[in-house]
Amino acid sequence: MSSTSVPGLTRFNTSSDGEARSVLHEVCASTAWGSALLARRPYATVEALLAACDSAMAELTADDLAEAMAGHPPIGRPRPGDPVSSREQSGMAGASEGLRAEMLELNLAYQEKFGHVFLICATGRTGEQMRDAVRERVYHSPEQERETVRAELGKINRIRLTRLLEEESA
Repeated sequence: MSSTSVPGLTRFNTSSDGEARSVLHEVCASTAWGSALLARRPYATVEALLAACDSAMAELTADDLAEAMAGHPPIGRPRPGDPVSSREQSGMAGASEGLRAEMLELNLAYQEKFGHVFLICATGRTGEQMRDAVRERVYHSPEQERETVRAELGKINRIRLTRLLEEESA
């Protein structure tokens, strides 16, 4: 699929650096990730953009990952007025008060151990699945968890980029 057949990709490729940087920051708060994607424009295909997304994610340092994670609210507490985090965390929308309280407790234990929010690609997951994941991951080593976070962030970024290009095409 060429760039010309995907209006959202064409718009991304031809937008100013400032506009594209702003859009990329909405996808991922890591400055290094956004800069890497900007530097590789234009993209011939959506697949090329997603491959660059994956490559940039693999290159992030621990500090870059921390910057990226700072852009994500805790699971179960999407930012008020933020439709993206609300949509992504919709699996928690109908969660019982008990599950919400348990997630808060688990989020705090996780944050105390690792120094950052629990990050998971929540799209399509139920509250129980997210709870089970944090229960398991709180026992990871810091190194193991950093790579798990990198993989989860990569999934989130791919979903957000794809959605962005689709919205731009509509």
